[in-house]
Amino acid sequence: MTQETIDLYQVKEKMYVATDCIIFGFHEGNLKLLVFKRRVEPLQGEWSLIGSFVRLDEDLEVAGQRVLTETTGLKDVFMQQLRTYGKKDRDPGYRCISVAQYALIRIDEYDEKLVEEHGARWYEIDHLPLLILDHNEMVHDALMQLKQNARYKPIGFELLPEKFTIPQLQSLYEAIYQRELDARNFRKKVLSLNVLEKLDEKDKTTSKRGAFLYKFNYENYQKLLKSGYNFEIA
Repeated sequence: MTQETIDLYQVKEKMYVATDCIIFGFHEGNLKLLVFKRRVEPLQGEWSLIGSFVRLDEDLEVAGQRVLTETTGLKDVFMQQLRTYGKKDRDPGYRCISVAQYALIRIDEYDEKLVEEHGARWYEIDHLPLLILDHNEMVHDALMQLKQNARYKPIGFELLPEKFTIPQLQSLYEAIYQRELDARNFRKKVLSLNVLEKLDEKDKTTSKRGAFLYKFNYENYQKLLKSGYNFEIA
């Protein structure tokens, strides 16, 4: 068999391209991941990330957004490409390359009924079930990327409600970094950045006195970026 014949044979073989979505949410002080039970063989019934084959008529980013919308009902949320996973034996069903993308969503905004229809479930990051294929590796890589990005970009705000307290913001970053932060230093740091807008409203769910609510000011953040400011929140 000549090299030309071998090359032609390989071209005729099928290779699939998929995208797997690592969907993070934040609830009650815990960073969570949305996973679901795989519905097809091989590995039917095992816990998996939510994904899909990329269609011939769609861009990779569009495929990721489609998967996210079909599963949660959400659109226009933060989503970032992670990396490509292409080991030849990564999937026992077929030769498949997967491009992982991770998303940050507000848990109070997703469509609960739609998630249930897909058999999906939220798990705390520290108590994840064993996932199929190389999905645990994808989650680990996404967490590392999230930690890195959260130090210099305000992506953590994508996980919070539109209005939040300073303690809620600190709790989020503690969940991302997986370590405690000094409350006084954290408050001083975030307020000094001038990217939070203090509201007249208070959250009184934890105390009668309550804590003032804040909103993220994207306009001020953009000004900081243009000035070359190093946005390091913790």
